[in-house]
Amino acid sequence: MTNQNQPNEYDSPWKEILKAYFKDFLAFFLAEAHDGIDWQRDPKFLDKELDRITREAKSSNRRVDLLVKVWLLNGDELWVLIHVEIQGDRDPEFAERMYTCQHRAHDLHRKPVVGLAILADEEPSWRVSEYRQVLWGSELVYRFNTVKLLDYLDRLSELEAFDSPFAIVTLAHLTGKQTKNHPDQRFQEKQRITRSLYRRGFSR
Repeated sequence: MTNQNQPNEYDSPWKEILKAYFKDFLAFFLAEAHDGIDWQRDPKFLDKELDRITREAKSSNRRVDLLVKVWLLNGDELWVLIHVEIQGDRDPEFAERMYTCQHRAHDLHRKPVVGLAILADEEPSWRVSEYRQVLWGSELVYRFNTVKLLDYLDRLSELEAFDSPFAIVTLAHLTGKQTKNHPDQRFQEKQRITRSLYRRGFSR
C-alpha cells in the first residue's frame, strides 16, 4: 500500500511507451501518418539530432520530445516530431516552441518534419495548434497536429474496450489525473487497469 502516496510521474512512462509502441501511437493519435508509413522498415529514433535541435528551445514545463525517422510507402524519408506537454499549465510560448523545433530540424537537416502535440493538461479551453507571426505584409504560419487528452473524458468506456496500448495509456493518464487527491481510489483504479492489460494479452 506504500505506492499509493508516491508523487505523480507522467513524463517517464510516456517516453518509454512512445518508443516501445510507436506504430500503435501513430495508429491511435495520427492515423493518416500511420497509414502512409512503410512499417517493413523499422523507425529510427534520432536522439542526438533532437538534442541539437532543442538545445535552444527548452521549457520549464515537464515534457517529452521524440524525433523519429520513418520511410513512406513511396520510399521518401520523413521525420516525425512528437511533443508531449505534461504539465497542466497554459503556456503562451508553446506554439512558438513547436515552430522553433520544426524550423531547426528542417534548417539543420533539410528533412520534412511533421509536428504532433499531445496536450495532457487540465485546462479544457487551452487548445493550441498554430504559430503565427505577422508584420508589415510578411506572414509566417506553422500549423501542427494537436490531440487534447481531456477530449477522451466522455469516452472512458470506449477506451476500456479498445485494444490499442494508447487507449490504455490515455485511460490511465486521465484516471491518474482524476484520482490524484484520492490515493485509495487511485490504487484501486491502478489494479483494475493492470488486470485489464492481462486480459488483453499483454505481458508483465
